Amino acid sequence: MQGLLIVLGAGSLIAAFFLVGEVLTAPQHERQLLLRRARRYGEVRVRRERESVDFRARALQPLKGKVARLMLRVNPQVSLELVSNRLAAAGMHDVSPEGFLAAKGLCAGGGVLLGMMFAVPMGFSPAGLLMLVIFGGAGYMVVPFLVSSRARRRRDTIVASLPDALDLLAVSVEAGMGFDGAIAKLTEHMDGPLTDEFSIALGEMRIGESRSEALRRLSTRADTPEIGSFVRSLIQADQLGISLGRILKLQATDTRLKRQMAAEDRAGKAPIKMLFPTVMFIFPSMFIVILGPAMLGLKEVLGF
Repeated sequence: MQGLLIVLGAGSLIAAFFLVGEVLTAPQHERQLLLRRARRYGEVRVRRERESVDFRARALQPLKGKVARLMLRVNPQVSLELVSNRLAAAGMHDVSPEGFLAAKGLCAGGGVLLGMMFAVPMGFSPAGLLMLVIFGGAGYMVVPFLVSSRARRRRDTIVASLPDALDLLAVSVEAGMGFDGAIAKLTEHMDGPLTDEFSIALGEMRIGESRSEALRRLSTRADTPEIGSFVRSLIQADQLGISLGRILKLQATDTRLKRQMAAEDRAGKAPIKMLFPTVMFIFPSMFIVILGPAMLGLKEVLGF
């Protein structure tokens, strides 16, 4: 017990001496710290750290490039420019052509593996090989099908909103605004795929691209006959010095008439399209409901 008290007393005495020394030498330490800071003022310290590369840049990017090059070898008719135009038509500006081709190849590989799960238990019989081909082909076509479906829906939306956009452009131009200002006004008051394309074209014109070239690129991205006709009319009016307001009004009227005719055409085809589901699904149900009780009554009468 006494030894413990002696140890505690010695420790307390050492701590007391240490604290007293720190208090007495604190001003001197502070002055030295200020002098060191003053000497280091203005120095730039470059920290050399080991560059860390994430898994995506280390593994996924090279894999994507290899799969994309393999898909280009499999189908030489496809080029990166063609794939880029298809993606632009679908509004997928954030997807690179290499990413599209890589997704296409990986889906094809996944389809082949899924087909192998059916082909191996069948011993690679003709039915198993047929399943392998079907799943591989489905995987190969699923990504282009999704992109084409999205591009088709986007084209329909663009064509539907084109007359209203042309009316707004015509009113803005006739009010004294330039064509660039009219497009800016359009992007403020409308939204949708057509507005996005006009916004891209406006950005290209603002960075120095010619109006005709920016409009041609808009026509390539939209990939619709209506946009192509509109762009050609604007380019000719710009070259010949024709009033843009008049051209825009004529284009809006023509586009609205074409949209009305297309709607009437679809309405005329609707009865023919409804005939097949009516015969296959509605008529059998009606026959069962109407003739069912009569057949049951006839069965009881005849004793079947």
